[in-house]
Amino acid sequence: MDSAVLITGCSSGIGHTAAHFLKTKGFRVIASARNATDVASLRQQGLEAVQLDLADEASIESGFKEAMTLTGGRLYGLFNNGAYGQPGALEDLPTRALREQLNTNLFGTHHLTRLALPIMLAAGQGRVIQNSSILGFVAMPYRGAYNCSKFALEGYTDTLRLELRGTGVHVSLLEPGPIETRFRENARDAFLRYIRPADSRHALAYRQTLARLEQPGPSSRFSLPAEACMAPVLHALTSSSPRIRYPVTRPTRMMAWFKRLLTDRALDKMLAKAGG
Repeated sequence: MDSAVLITGCSSGIGHTAAHFLKTKGFRVIASARNATDVASLRQQGLEAVQLDLADEASIESGFKEAMTLTGGRLYGLFNNGAYGQPGALEDLPTRALREQLNTNLFGTHHLTRLALPIMLAAGQGRVIQNSSILGFVAMPYRGAYNCSKFALEGYTDTLRLELRGTGVHVSLLEPGPIETRFRENARDAFLRYIRPADSRHALAYRQTLARLEQPGPSSRFSLPAEACMAPVLHALTSSSPRIRYPVTRPTRMMAWFKRLLTDRALDKMLAKAGG
């Protein structure tokens, strides 16, 4: 088996943990990050790393080209991990903000996946892992842009999996739920960039949103460290029959059951309370 794996969003969190973890498991890891300073830091940590900004097609293409130069044109795995969350009520969200959310979380992932697939198809084997979310199959208020991007990623991935049947290239979804990362810090920056709380009828909810995003420590009593995602990632890369979905945290598994068992209105009531 070829062992080269390209991972996006490795500056922190799940991507950073996965890069180091998979290297210890014998994979040829090519870590990537959006900022040059983060790329330099990854290299200082002993990782092969390239600069790749999912919001910029030219950066995706140059980063992928550099990664393939490092691996001699071989690629077994692609872990599409890089993403961010744009908070805010949809009525307050400028179209530009929604476009930027989709550009990074969906269109950039698509552009990179299209570059990787010909190499995997030519080899007759490969693995694509998409980092989705609990918010890829249930919606919560004030997370509409992120919901939109992750719901789309789930549909995209389900379609891609069907189209790759019989090729030797397997596609899996990772559905983490609350994981201890810098996600809230990045979401806070995105919130302050585009939302004007004082001008909105959601001003009270926004104060609660900011308090949640600025709260130190785990975001939930169910939060797990990024290491909790490593066993699913390894299984998706190494199993002869990788799973279609890998729920990681207790809330993810619970919400999957609630979505099956509850009526839409009952689920709405629960999600409005949980996310409001």
